[in-house]
Amino acid sequence: MSELLSVLQRCGIAVGEIQGGALAVRSPVDGAELARLRETSPDEVNGSIAKSAAAFLKWRMVPAPVRGELVRLWGEELREARRDIGWIVSIEAGKIIEEGLGEVQEGVDICEFALGLSRQLHGKTIVSERPGHRIMEQYHPLGPVAIITAFNFPSAVFAWNAALALVCGDPVIFKPSEKAVLSGLATFRALERAIARFGDRAPDGLAQIVIGSAPLAEMLVESPSIPLVSATGSTRMGRIVGPKVASRFGKRILELGGNNAMVVTPAADLDMAVRAILFSAVGTAGQRCTSLRRLIVHRSVKAALLAKLLKAYADLRIGNPLVAGTLVGPLIDQRAFDALQHAIATAQQQGGKVLAGGQRMLAEEFPNAWYVRPAIVEMPAQTAIVREETFGPLLYVLAYDAFDEAIAIHNDVPQGLSSCIFSNDLREVETFLSAAGSDCGMANVNIGPSGAEIGGAFGGEKETGGDRESGSDAWKQYMRRTTNTINFSKELPLAQGINFS
Repeated sequence: MSELLSVLQRCGIAVGEIQGGALAVRSPVDGAELARLRETSPDEVNGSIAKSAAAFLKWRMVPAPVRGELVRLWGEELREARRDIGWIVSIEAGKIIEEGLGEVQEGVDICEFALGLSRQLHGKTIVSERPGHRIMEQYHPLGPVAIITAFNFPSAVFAWNAALALVCGDPVIFKPSEKAVLSGLATFRALERAIARFGDRAPDGLAQIVIGSAPLAEMLVESPSIPLVSATGSTRMGRIVGPKVASRFGKRILELGGNNAMVVTPAADLDMAVRAILFSAVGTAGQRCTSLRRLIVHRSVKAALLAKLLKAYADLRIGNPLVAGTLVGPLIDQRAFDALQHAIATAQQQGGKVLAGGQRMLAEEFPNAWYVRPAIVEMPAQTAIVREETFGPLLYVLAYDAFDEAIAIHNDVPQGLSSCIFSNDLREVETFLSAAGSDCGMANVNIGPSGAEIGGAFGGEKETGGDRESGSDAWKQYMRRTTNTINFSKELPLAQGINFS
């Protein structure tokens, strides 16, 4: 506990902030209570919304390259605090140290991306059909952005959204998952330090944090003063958030469930595929939205691939994620463990055969934590349970004969986040990436579905939400577009050749 207090204090979180509150934060590492935080009151949430709206009127007038300077400073603060914040992510979300550090690095990377973006928020110049006219597009700041995150990426997803929102001219209100508040708070404090260094150019209320449970998030979702809500979580959550934001004609960025698959063809490098399967299926104990859930393998190479994979699974080091060398940490809580057990039992009822794993581990050493051996279940077909997302280290194996069959199996799920193919056959690869191939928002070749870089747009189709965040042109969602027609002639011709004289 003393080490936790020291790390939190270095991150700007005082001892008094983590004591005496009603919101208990527990570590999945051993089940110990880490903190008791005071929840934000509804009146305080309303006050934050009002302050954010007032801050927007000033922040939108600060030139974008100057706004970029604030994000540059935030990137410096995150880089300086990377080890401490990464450690908090590990103890609070159960990620191994390498993944905790990697998550904070994503924040550093998006700040660098957003800094460059601050000088490239450009529209288009469009030719007009009328003499002496031109048409152009501009992108203007949108307004306050609510950022609601999940436990599995408590630092990075806030950074993805906040860095872009801030350079686009939008204040932010952050609602971290109640299961990983400390990680979010430490990341937020780094932003507060950057704002302090930035000085009085940043208006009061530019960045605020709301701590508590779902009703507080609901206030942000329903507020007409917040034109954009970015929410990461389950498809069930998205079905609630999406309609509520739409009912007030707001904008939303939904990052929801994934049921990600890998297609392994006869032309694949099987050793490379095994390495990718391991990281994608068992990293973060299978609790990434991009975790590998389905392995669709050609029947001719299935036995060889499974032999290699089962050997690799047998050697997995499962344990305390804070210990060097551990590859698989705990599930977030008992509810996650119970859901995994239910999925395995249901798969068996639907004809599945458990090839490895599924049993609880380290129960004597950590009776209040939920470690599990990653499971592999061979399925006769893509049954109902396979089409559901189970948030844990559960990998279904399905066989195919013809490549068209593999694509059909791949796409026959409600989710559409990430996908990949392992093949050295050009026709297979290009077909997988074509309009007739993967229907996901992200499709990879000879790498797994996890571990996206911030330079590309992140998000998926179907029940994943249909939206994008992070890189590429995802910034446009944080701005409003205006089309301008300028007449610099002495005439007033009408479009479409209309004569109204």
